[in-house]
Amino acid sequence: MSPQRGIVLFAHGSRDPLWHRPMQAVAARVQAIEPQAAVVCAYLELTEPDLPTAAAGLIARGARSVTVVPMFLGVGRHAREDLPALMDALRAAHPAVAWQLQPAVGENPALVELLAHIALGEIHR
Repeated sequence: MSPQRGIVLFAHGSRDPLWHRPMQAVAARVQAIEPQAAVVCAYLELTEPDLPTAAAGLIARGARSVTVVPMFLGVGRHAREDLPALMDALRAAHPAVAWQLQPAVGENPALVELLAHIALGEIHR
């Protein structure tokens, strides 16, 4: 059965392979919570796949809606300018796909709350 829903966890990227572990862990957890969705990581630079490649892969697997989740704590130029331009290009290239761009994770009050509790030492591994 092909997935109807695709989820892209979109981050900056790094040449350091250890940097990717948290992203991959989040992707694995999302996949465990919603096994019928197709979940991939994509990166702006310094590593692969990039967003267009990851999105095309989801569409090739049957995704008809794709949610892009910016995994940025801060809302800098990448989130404000680069990502919206990439989303416009995806919408133009794949008009039959329903695209959703979520706000950057750093804007989510639940994450801010969680980080505060971690900083206070209230949440441990």
